[in-house]
Parts: sequence; C-alpha cells; structure tokens
Amino acid sequence: MSENRSATLCLDGLSRQFPLLEGTIGPDVMDMRALSQKTGVFSFDPGLGSTATCTSAISYIDGDKGVLLHRGYPIEDLALNASFTETAYLLLYGELPTAPQYQAFSKDMNTHRLLNEQIRNFFNGFRRDAHPMAILCGTVGALSAFHHDGLDISQPAARDLSARRLIAKVPTIAAWAYKYSIGEPFIYPDEDMSFSENFLHMLFARPGNHYRVNPVLARAMDRILLLHADHEQNASTTTVRLVGSTGANPYACIAAGIAALWGPAHGGANEAALGMLESIGSRDGIPDFLNEVKNRDSGVRLMGFGHRVYKNFDPRAKILQATCHEVIEELGLKRDPLLDLAMELERVATEDEYFVSRRLYPNVDFYSGLILKALGIPKSMFTVLFAVARTVGWVSQWKEMIEEPSVRISRPRQLYIGAAERSFVPMSERS
Repeated sequence: MSENRSATLCLDGLSRQFPLLEGTIGPDVMDMRALSQKTGVFSFDPGLGSTATCTSAISYIDGDKGVLLHRGYPIEDLALNASFTETAYLLLYGELPTAPQYQAFSKDMNTHRLLNEQIRNFFNGFRRDAHPMAILCGTVGALSAFHHDGLDISQPAARDLSARRLIAKVPTIAAWAYKYSIGEPFIYPDEDMSFSENFLHMLFARPGNHYRVNPVLARAMDRILLLHADHEQNASTTTVRLVGSTGANPYACIAAGIAALWGPAHGGANEAALGMLESIGSRDGIPDFLNEVKNRDSGVRLMGFGHRVYKNFDPRAKILQATCHEVIEELGLKRDPLLDLAMELERVATEDEYFVSRRLYPNVDFYSGLILKALGIPKSMFTVLFAVARTVGWVSQWKEMIEEPSVRISRPRQLYIGAAERSFVPMSERS
C-alpha cells in the first residue's frame, strides 16, 4: 500500500493535505483519519458507499468491467478449475494449496464437521415452523459455549482453529435446521465425502434409505458455494468486521454476519427472484409483466437481473448459467413449468433493448435460485445456503482484521439533528 502522494482538501478558504493511499488495483483512497483533527468537521457518507473502512487482500471487485478476484484469481478460473474447499484454503491463507496441503486441510475440516451431541438439544427449543435462519443464527452463536479452546483470539493457532471449525460446522447446523423443520431425523456428517457431497447427503439422506449423491448435482452445489464464498466489503462482511473489532469471539461475529445476511436486501435476492417467477405464473404472463417493469410508476421490479455493484454482466452468473442448464438436463426438468418460464424470461429480457441498454442482465441470484429449486431445496433454505458459503469469506475477513497491527474498535460518527441542549421541565409544569 503506497502513500507517496497526497490530495488537497479546501475548506473555508484553507487548504489541508491528506495522504493518498494506493492499492494494488482500483481507485486511490484519501486517508481521512486526521480529518476532524485538521478541519474540525466529519465526513458524511450514509451507507459507506464512498468510504473505505479497511485494507484487505482477499477479494476485489470492478463492477464496471464485471471482474471479481479472489486473492488475484478471477472467479471464473476458480469456479471452473478449483473446488470449494480449495477456494476456502485460498481465501484463508492467501495461496492455492499444494496437494499435501489440500489433503491435510480437507482431512482436518472433515474431523470438525461433527457437532457436540448436546447441541442436538438446541433444536428442540425451536418451534417446528421456525425459520431455518433463526435456528442457524442462534446455534452458531452458541458454539462459543462448547469450544473454549479457540476463544483466545490473540493466539494465531486459536484463530485458525475457530476459523476451520466454523467453516466445517455451519453446514451441519444448516442441514439439521432443515431436517428439523420437516420433521426428519438428523443425518450425521460423512468424513469420506467431499464438502458439497456431504452437505447434500445431510440434507436429503434418510435412515434406512441409501442416498446416492449425484456427481452433477454435487458439482452444481460446489459451484454455488464457491461463487458465494466472498464478495468484498458487503453489508454482512462489514458487520462481521465491526463486531470483530470489539474483540468478540469468532462465533458471535459470524452469528452477527448471519443476522445481517438474513435481511431481504442482502441475502434474500434469489428467493425474491423465484417468488417473482411464481407471480408471473406462465410464459403467457411475461409480456405484461415486463411492461409493468418498464412502467416506473408500477413499483414492479425485475428480480434477479442487474446488480448494485456490477454494471456489466455478473461474472458469477456466466458460470451458474451453464451449471443451471446442466442440472436441468441431468434431472430431466425441461418441462418443469417454473424452470421453463425462467428460461423464457431470460431469453426475452436479454433480447429486449430496454433491459440490454440498462445492462440489466441475469445475475448470480437468478440462476442460483433456479438450481436450488431444481435440487429440491425449499425457498426458506436459500439464504441458509448463502450463509454456508459466505462463512468462508467471513472468517477470512475476520482473521485478516484481527491480524492487522493497527486494528481499532469501529466507532462511526453522526450528524446530530435532534434538539439542542434545553432545561428540564417538571411534570407538573408541562402543558
């Protein structure tokens, strides 16, 4: 990170110099840490859309060019050539693993998949109709009560142990939350299966009924998880970093990230896209629906198209588009009405000048929702799947932050617009 240059800020006729920080790629950043000291004012940036709150070497996004890099590797290269577990190692440690490193990492992760047997009792405390995200959030936060040996975050070995435990155990909690919601027995992890194979097995296997994991579906699940593993400083990642800056234990930090992801503006986009398709109903309803979308006064939105960050095609969507068609072909679902509707909507919208000119292309949420539906996963589990994948990014970002020498507790400022100081009035004198 270079800071050889500076920028001049003029305020009330006075000029102040602030360092310009230069990253590897991307826009330069003006170091405003001394802004209040030098000028007596704060900056105002609701949503932090123009503010860098940290330095990071994990992920990089260029929304205009449709680029997403993990540790410098294009997401397309990773999705086509690496596994989710391999990508998890990359995000955690900065480099792709060698064969011995990968084998050791995979073996260690497999041993952490099991949950303490007492955690089974947590599920009985939830109503059967509890949302799986509620179960996931509560149970992940409670893991700190069972794993005291990884709570001293000042120790590198403890941080690494907690990171690996979270990546391995969150899928088990997620699968058990689903099983609990449908009244089926829990399926224990299988250490001989890959990450995605084991996750599908825990979701769909039943005692006494051998479940064979379809390799095409396992590959699709692996790609969904890989493509959602990290996405720079989004709302949930920022939440994890903010909570982590207080010194909170890693399980509490990840539970906070899960809570942030639960918001429909963040992790519920693929569920919203599927709900949109259900509301359209059939191919015949597409023209009227798109006309409503084009009418700004209607309030109707084309869910699963466009992206706040990507002003071009979402690079992850290109991969999942092909994967979606692979899954539909493998399962013989070409005649499924909803999937057929989705494919037709994709064709019509991507040929319509209105949407093309506005760069409203299908994004990762459009295809991931279709794939998850094809796999037989209900909408209530969509955000849970997102959390399973994003746990890798969260723990990587948390670990990076804790290991930053200059880490400080987050303390944003505000623009106060309430009443000025005033005198207290006794209740008997208030009119």
